[in-house]
Amino acid sequence: MLKPREKGKLIERNRTHATDTGSAEVQATILSEEIRRLAGHLKQHPKDNHSRRGLLGMVARRKKLLDYLAKKAPDRHLALARRLGLRRSS
Repeated sequence: MLKPREKGKLIERNRTHATDTGSAEVQATILSEEIRRLAGHLKQHPKDNHSRRGLLGMVARRKKLLDYLAKKAPDRHLALARRLGLRRSS
């Protein structure tokens, strides 16, 4: 779980306008950070299947957001994929 200060920094770096807190870019960025942290947890605790299921749900949610963004605004999708360091950028 991200702390409010950390989440605020992520929102600040990836928002599309001054009051943006829920755009696809912001949501995907927050999910990516949570995925990164949970993946680290699972490396230490490989038998934690409850957390693994949560991780898979987060990955699926992020994929839906990225697919939506790729359909609606391909240029923003590519920029976000590069910023997040995601391999699949098509």
